[in-house]
Amino acid sequence: MTTAESSSRLQSLDAFRGATIAAMILVNNPGSWNAIYPQLEHARWNGWTVTDWIFPFFLWIVGVAMTLSFAKRKEHGEDRGKLLLHVLRRALIIFALGLFLSGFPFGVLWGNFSLATWRIPGVLQRIAVCYLIASAIFLYSGLRAQIWWVVGLLASYWAAVMLIPVPGFGAGVLQPTGCLPWYIDSNLLAGHTWSGAPAPGFDPEGILSTVPAIATTLLGILTGHWLRTAYSREEKTAWMFVFGNFFLVAGAIMDIWFPINKNLWSSSYVVFMAGFALVCFSMFYWLMDVKGHAKWGRPFVIYGMNAIAVFVLSGIIGRLITLIKVTGSDGNPVTLKGMIYNTLFVPYFSPVNASTLFAVAFILVLYLVVWVMWKRKWFIKV
Repeated sequence: MTTAESSSRLQSLDAFRGATIAAMILVNNPGSWNAIYPQLEHARWNGWTVTDWIFPFFLWIVGVAMTLSFAKRKEHGEDRGKLLLHVLRRALIIFALGLFLSGFPFGVLWGNFSLATWRIPGVLQRIAVCYLIASAIFLYSGLRAQIWWVVGLLASYWAAVMLIPVPGFGAGVLQPTGCLPWYIDSNLLAGHTWSGAPAPGFDPEGILSTVPAIATTLLGILTGHWLRTAYSREEKTAWMFVFGNFFLVAGAIMDIWFPINKNLWSSSYVVFMAGFALVCFSMFYWLMDVKGHAKWGRPFVIYGMNAIAVFVLSGIIGRLITLIKVTGSDGNPVTLKGMIYNTLFVPYFSPVNASTLFAVAFILVLYLVVWVMWKRKWFIKV
């Protein structure tokens, strides 16, 4: 027996998705990369900041939404092969959008572009891969097997990083240069990794570290199973909060042996961030779906209904305003972003506040776009 969660949209999930996307846009678009609050930057290596919540939250949400979307269809005997083909199509589109953002604007009019340095991994690319593999696991296995998949993925990744020797460095290296994920990415993706990574050849969305990221998505799937049970919404909220805190403690203990690390997507990071996701989502769920206080979350719901679309749009606009040149007040060329930032923010606020408020303004401008889309019922589904 299941509750309405199995067949209707959860306002809290849409709001949580929208808040996560808004936060992702906030940290990706400061006015100046030289003036950022520490919590709005990723941890340089070990440890975490609030910014390090964002990506695992989104993958976790993908898992929750997948369960609510597919479970009933699976139970009614809908052909799993057709569902998987649908998933494959969506995954390919999301992956292609990620590649597009990595290369945009492909050297047309502005900037430089080379196939030899086109970054292959990325945020959308990892979402696509995790969505595809987690969907296959969900469609072809039951709850107990899915739990074992989580355990197996986290344990096997931990074992691989700690036990497989890297030529010239040995086994168990947990530094940017010399760790197993770096070795795999620097060899298999040579020239196609992120230029801003902690070490040349390393990529925070690389090949091996995608394995535990799949477990992050599966933990969302397990939460989706819980939401579909016949327990009351009050009980669901309470137990999500309890298990969230349990995962936080477990992740902190695991940190002793395998440090919490977003770049490596360490097993402790997966567990720790799943705990934060459960705690944060339980508050959204309690306020919006249990207590009925939904109005405050409406802007986030509007963002969440077109999450991928607004993320891609933010990437395109963010890139364009740093490439388009205009004439500044002194007669010299300046980027469009520089003109806006230096005119509307720098003169009135401290450097770090000016930089943050620029990012907030960027979010608000995009909100106007998604609000119009929402009013017109334009929901872009890839």
